[in-house]
Amino acid sequence: MSHYEERLQSDLDEIRSRVRKLGAGVNAAIENAANALIRRDGDLAASVILGDLPINRGTREVDRLCHLVVARHLPSAGNLRFVSSTMRLMVALERVGDYAVTIAREAVQLSADAPERLRRDIEAMADRSRATLRQSLQAYDEGSADLARGAKSLTGEKRSAFHGVFTDLLDEAERSDRSMKDLFALLIVINRLERIGDQAKNICEETIFAATGETKAPKVYRVLFVDRTNTLKSVMAAAIAKRAYANSGSFESAGWQPGSEREAAVTAFLDQHGLASDADAPRELVPTHEVLNDYHVVVALEDGLIPRIAEIPFHTVIVHWEVGPGPAAAADLTAADVVTAVHRDLTVRIRDLMETLRGPEPA
Repeated sequence: MSHYEERLQSDLDEIRSRVRKLGAGVNAAIENAANALIRRDGDLAASVILGDLPINRGTREVDRLCHLVVARHLPSAGNLRFVSSTMRLMVALERVGDYAVTIAREAVQLSADAPERLRRDIEAMADRSRATLRQSLQAYDEGSADLARGAKSLTGEKRSAFHGVFTDLLDEAERSDRSMKDLFALLIVINRLERIGDQAKNICEETIFAATGETKAPKVYRVLFVDRTNTLKSVMAAAIAKRAYANSGSFESAGWQPGSEREAAVTAFLDQHGLASDADAPRELVPTHEVLNDYHVVVALEDGLIPRIAEIPFHTVIVHWEVGPGPAAAADLTAADVVTAVHRDLTVRIRDLMETLRGPEPA
């Protein structure tokens, strides 16, 4: 190894060492913040808040070292990817440190101990968040894309866990006289614990990029089109979206009172234009939280869906579109003309939706 290569490796090792130390400090801050809340330990909370200052200085120092490596060595290929990924990783670690500070600040604001059930929830969420963060940082330290992919898969479990804890918090609000201030504080705490998983996922993606050059794949959005019978508008919408935006989304259709079969004019139109539907027969939608939670966007093409939903999932967006001719205008049109008008309106609305989700020229 040449003197130049030794110097470059030494500088990169110094960056890794500092990131390792910062990661351990941030992980400890999460643990201490959760314990401060569970035990209502004001001194421990204060140590977390003040301890964030060295973490912030540490992230700035790593950024400085990364810029120095670029200026001194003009790295390329894998070394350049490592430096650029490390700089983005610093953003993630600093945010996790801020989450720990927020938890600690909320801990000292509580007027009473958190309920036992919520204390267990918070402790479990904190342990899970720390484990995921620790594994993501280990993957970064070892430069292992395989470890990063394994750690990234763990972050997919956090949504259902958050929903369970949120439900427990709602139960507490209904059956106790705890102050609204305390309830909001606990909500903020579980939200920040959930967000740690998002940052761990970001670290995993940066590690994969640094190790392989593989960039984060564009998000594939799950979209559900719904009307009452699933015989016309929703079927047409799913068929249009599947053909035009197969690489940008996953599209399905359903109805809350499904008919016995698709309208003949719809089948004829789909066959004539080479559009494949998602099902031969209408499909029933039972709009439970668990079902709707699988979709990023639910498009209601008729009135009547919202009253049937007991709880809209936090991460699901429901929109309402008016497409095709109204009942009065449709009475004067043939079935084929109605289908054509619905197709025209849906084509424009779906294009606008996908450009909003994925940017210009989604595919």
